[in-house]
Amino acid sequence: MVWQQVYDPFGNMFISTALGAVPVVVMLAALGFFHIKAHIAAALGLVAALAIAIFAYGMPAGMAGNAALLGGLTGLLPIGWIVLNIIFLHQLTEQNGSFKILQDSIAGITQDRRLQLLLIAFAFGAFFEGAAGFGTPVAVTAAILIGLGFSPLAASGLSLIANTAPVAYGALGTPVITLAKVHGYDLMAVSAMIGRQLPFFSLLVPFWLIWAFAGRKAMWEIWPAILVTGASFAASQFFVSNYIGPELVDVIAAVVSMISLVSFLKIWQPKNIWTSVSLKGHEKDGGEGHVAPPPVVHPRADVIRAWTPWAILTVFVFIWGLPPVKAWFNGIFAPSFPISGLHNLIEKMPPVVKAPHKEAAVYTLNLLSATGTGILLSAIVGGLVMKYNPLQLVTQFFRTLWLVRYSLLTIVLMLALGTLTRFSGTDTTLGLAFANTGVFYPFFGTLMGWLGVALTGSDTASNVLFGGMQKVAAEQLGLSPNLMGAANSSGGVMGKMIDAQSIVVASTATRWFDHEGDILRYVFFHSIALACLVGLYVTLQAYVWPFTAMVVR
Repeated sequence: MVWQQVYDPFGNMFISTALGAVPVVVMLAALGFFHIKAHIAAALGLVAALAIAIFAYGMPAGMAGNAALLGGLTGLLPIGWIVLNIIFLHQLTEQNGSFKILQDSIAGITQDRRLQLLLIAFAFGAFFEGAAGFGTPVAVTAAILIGLGFSPLAASGLSLIANTAPVAYGALGTPVITLAKVHGYDLMAVSAMIGRQLPFFSLLVPFWLIWAFAGRKAMWEIWPAILVTGASFAASQFFVSNYIGPELVDVIAAVVSMISLVSFLKIWQPKNIWTSVSLKGHEKDGGEGHVAPPPVVHPRADVIRAWTPWAILTVFVFIWGLPPVKAWFNGIFAPSFPISGLHNLIEKMPPVVKAPHKEAAVYTLNLLSATGTGILLSAIVGGLVMKYNPLQLVTQFFRTLWLVRYSLLTIVLMLALGTLTRFSGTDTTLGLAFANTGVFYPFFGTLMGWLGVALTGSDTASNVLFGGMQKVAAEQLGLSPNLMGAANSSGGVMGKMIDAQSIVVASTATRWFDHEGDILRYVFFHSIALACLVGLYVTLQAYVWPFTAMVVR
């Protein structure tokens, strides 16, 4: 029996929207305000989503359960698999002392914590976003920052804020490519349009990041370095997205940004060296930060050995992100399992789509091509280079599994919640509420993308969810479909810092367990403020010259 989604089950959009928001409100309130542990908060949100889907939206109970199952499986692979293996690598480097040498080598470039933050959280994180995405950059950068002595809230929250501007072109352009493929946009046109929105924020975010960490005055003390970092990234992002394509935007921009910053620091250093590792105004944000002593100068050979595991990680992640490599691995082993009782049994309905469309529900066990597998292999190779024997590697892997067990459970439950809201249509109800805003649609359509990523944890998923709706609404209002398709992706990047799975990844990487609510409360303002700025910028592109001249028709 085919079940058709209903987006206004009560014939009153206000009531239907309020009910559709209940699962998200329950989870976020439990996490952010009632200080309930993340896996319990996620479970409460999932129970609320099941109740709303079944009793308010009329979704058959079996379908609702199967949708949650599909989401849970997706939570384990690819997301949980990435988290487990990056923490495994980090544990190996910590226990043999090489991570301390890596810390000293970074401090050798600059002891200023603000500049370390630019280099690691923004530029290095952008590289991992471009190469892999799906939680990898936050896991890597938060782990490095906590190892450098940053307090848990600083390492977690600032990694999330930094991982915004690169997200639209993450995982070798997957969100943009998916948007074009699924909803019929011209790939180069929508890539160029995103590349005419995000560079402004790629320039802004590094300033915002340092302001959030150290305050306005401390930010202005290093404005030349921030400008070099952001401008080099933004210029590269614009050029590659407009004239080459979406696949290598972040990778090229991140490399250019890192080289530019490191080169600049050879000729310039701030007068005042900022050594605090806590967020300004949050000096007790975890109690584990410390002011590091002057770095030890290690022999070049030791420094090379310390960086080798992370260099191996970079190579493996980049290789695993290449489409031909993924296709090759999937050709070897990637069995697909249609979810019985769900696959092609739910129809998405107008106005979200032009004609009723059956929703596929297939879980692909692409273990070989998963980014987490590349990270695991890099950890094994790096571990052998660090002189671990096979038994020690196996022992440490299972210790890591035990360490992150609750984080993996949380990710499973949160992905189950997000997938259920997609199949039940409750998230579409929320999107339609934004779509009915008339002349203000460019602003609220951008926030629709923000909402999509906040709910699903993925710019790709948000583009699949709302990309078609953006196109239809834009055509009805006489706007450029490319403008609003791009706005969905550009606005979505600001939702990345508050999506539940990213917060869990950050808390796990910093080992600040059961503090997900503290992280959420800290980053929420930054997320909504930046999303609103993107919305205002898109509105200018829609209606105000000379911004309208930037629009790709």
